[in-house]
Amino acid sequence: MKISVKVPCVQAEAVVFDRDATLDKLAAFTAEAAGKGAEIVVFPETFVSVYPSSVWAKALAGWGDPRAKAAFVRLADSAVEIPGPAADRLGEIAKANAVWLVTGVNELDPARNGTFFNTLLYHAPYGSLALKHRKLVPTNHERLVWGQGDGTGLRAIETPLGRIGGLICWENYMPLARFSLYESGVEIYLAPTADDGDACQSTLVHIARESRAFIVAPSHFQRVSAYPDDFPLHQLLEGHDLIGRGGSAILAPDGSYLAGPLYDEEGILYAELDASRLREGRQRFDPAGHYHRPDVLRLVVTPNQTD
Repeated sequence: MKISVKVPCVQAEAVVFDRDATLDKLAAFTAEAAGKGAEIVVFPETFVSVYPSSVWAKALAGWGDPRAKAAFVRLADSAVEIPGPAADRLGEIAKANAVWLVTGVNELDPARNGTFFNTLLYHAPYGSLALKHRKLVPTNHERLVWGQGDGTGLRAIETPLGRIGGLICWENYMPLARFSLYESGVEIYLAPTADDGDACQSTLVHIARESRAFIVAPSHFQRVSAYPDDFPLHQLLEGHDLIGRGGSAILAPDGSYLAGPLYDEEGILYAELDASRLREGRQRFDPAGHYHRPDVLRLVVTPNQTD
């Protein structure tokens, strides 16, 4: 890992169902972070351009409900196709700011356009898509929205900053998924999430101590006021105000907080990641190194070879 890396963790609210406006907002936050010396910029789960909150996504289980069907169409219309213009725009933003850009998106596969995926995209500073990871198992109400991902992207990638990789939200409760990152030598572990509960912070602390890596965890922030008035399921939002309070944080390999958690507002957290802390943390425990027994325990990851 590079001796020192400045990392921002962005807690921002999407312009709900407006992909282009959300990308404009992402570009502004990225430029702000890059202007302060950031080399990698990380955005929350499905930031482009809405996280399907359980407050309304449960309606997608209704048989023949025209409002639910219309809401699903809105999701499709604001999703990101890969390849496609929105994905290209993300590459352009990364290149314009000379940063690694990691973005959570609702992905619509143009070859199989009836299924969405909860996807994390890694764009390199020269604009190319370096890694794509689809969430392996959608959680609870999310199964009404997203398909299951595959093993492609379930690894850390080598960059001049260090080895970066990550999991999305409750994937971080999957021990074998985490270990796949550990075996690939993850040093900067990304954990974008929509879980704004207090227990999520305990999970982040545990993963930092288990991985002996830096944790960057941008969290979902969303207010009802961000939804357009013509949202077909707007009635279900009545009586709510804040439906995603955030909780973004950056942690050191020993589980201590370097920044955050941030709640109830937009903002950018910053931290300097000192490589010496990574090495200090792994002196006594290296989960895929001296504290691993590959002769006894072995993990096999099966990516989708056709992806």
